[in-house]
Amino acid sequence: MGAIAHKLRRALEMTNHWLMGLKTVSAAVILAGGMTGGAWANEPAAAPAVGNPQNGATKANTICVACHGPQGNSIVALWPKLAGQHPEYIQKQLMDFKAGRRQNAQMSPMAAPLTDQEVLDLAAYFSAQTQSGGTADRTLAAAGESIYRAGIPENGVPACAGCHGPAGMGNGLAKFPRISGQHADYVKQTLSWFRTGTRANDPNGMMRGVAARMTDNEIAAVAQYIQGLKQ
Repeated sequence: MGAIAHKLRRALEMTNHWLMGLKTVSAAVILAGGMTGGAWANEPAAAPAVGNPQNGATKANTICVACHGPQGNSIVALWPKLAGQHPEYIQKQLMDFKAGRRQNAQMSPMAAPLTDQEVLDLAAYFSAQTQSGGTADRTLAAAGESIYRAGIPENGVPACAGCHGPAGMGNGLAKFPRISGQHADYVKQTLSWFRTGTRANDPNGMMRGVAARMTDNEIAAVAQYIQGLKQ
């Protein structure tokens, strides 16, 4: 029991240190924005752009459905489920595809012609759908749960739960995605791409830093646990 408690303590300290670094960066961005935007401080803030889920449904169910499935629940395990995902995260990924910050042979050309409003509409539609969930391989998931909840302190891997939450629901405002119920094959592929740098649109290299410290077996185990996570 003492060894387990020590491991959990180290994981919590490491995760808190990780999150404090993110808060420092965020505070710097806010401060910089305040310094450069002081001349407009007394003007009313612009209304936030809002997506129209009905308009998003039209495009989602005629184009996106081919890969991401009905209502954003993909059938092919290498293509992510979008149902129930935070709209802020979907917006970021589509805009990153458009700008070339994230590259994918299928998605880059699909996102390129989208207008900003269409991005908002698609995000609004997919976020309102119900995700189908998933089941996990019990043997792999047991090892994956330890990594998800406590990290791998000896290798500098923080707990996934620190950013994605204990139930894998993420944080929309921070653009940390919901990962609960996501296909294990997609999670495994994504972590592998972060590890090699094939995907590099994570803020401050956060996910690349995590994946670089994980083995293939550790990635496979945590991916299985994530697939079985329930809301």
